[in-house]
Amino acid sequence: MKPIITVALTSSLALSACGASQDPVYTQFYREAGSLVDTGQFGNATASNTLIMTGEEGYTFDLANRFASEVITTVNFSFNSSQLDGGAQDALRQQANWIRQFPEVRFKVFGHTDAVGSSGYNKRLGLARANAVVRFLSTQGIDRSRLEAVASFGETQPLIVSQGRERRNRRTVTEVSGFVKTNPAVLDGKYAQIIYRDYIQSAQAPSQLSGITGADLRTEQ
Repeated sequence: MKPIITVALTSSLALSACGASQDPVYTQFYREAGSLVDTGQFGNATASNTLIMTGEEGYTFDLANRFASEVITTVNFSFNSSQLDGGAQDALRQQANWIRQFPEVRFKVFGHTDAVGSSGYNKRLGLARANAVVRFLSTQGIDRSRLEAVASFGETQPLIVSQGRERRNRRTVTEVSGFVKTNPAVLDGKYAQIIYRDYIQSAQAPSQLSGITGADLRTEQ
């Protein structure tokens, strides 16, 4: 009888281990039908497929690459400051000139700092820098609803690994983030007018596009 008791005890322990698992599949198996709720992943695949099938994901990626190649997307700051100097303002005017060509596109601005100071302080400082950029771009005729200072990475994503006062790490980066759904130029998710305008502009001479440098802007002022 002892072998039978041992087998039964072993089986009982195995079932208890399965029942105690945090895996939602095991949890569902040892509960009533339908007890497994959304774990946060439900709908992600459908949302991704929708973006791909409508062309939004691909076109967003292409626009992001174009924006990064045609304008200065990064501006730098003095130590412990969120004030925009002359060079930063020139770069942001260039960004605004590009952004105005695409009223259907939304942008995010990410703030960064160097490693000097506490993590909490640097997070607030990075966000203050991102908000300073958003405010300046909004003064250049860009609708504030299209600009979002969504987060501050603080000191956690340096360009140059250093514990000191590294100016290149004290920066903001502006990126294409998606499309304005309510804009009248967006047609049924196909973005036909956007693509058509981009096609027409691609036939123009480079000097007629957005390749305006900071030096050009300073000359005009």
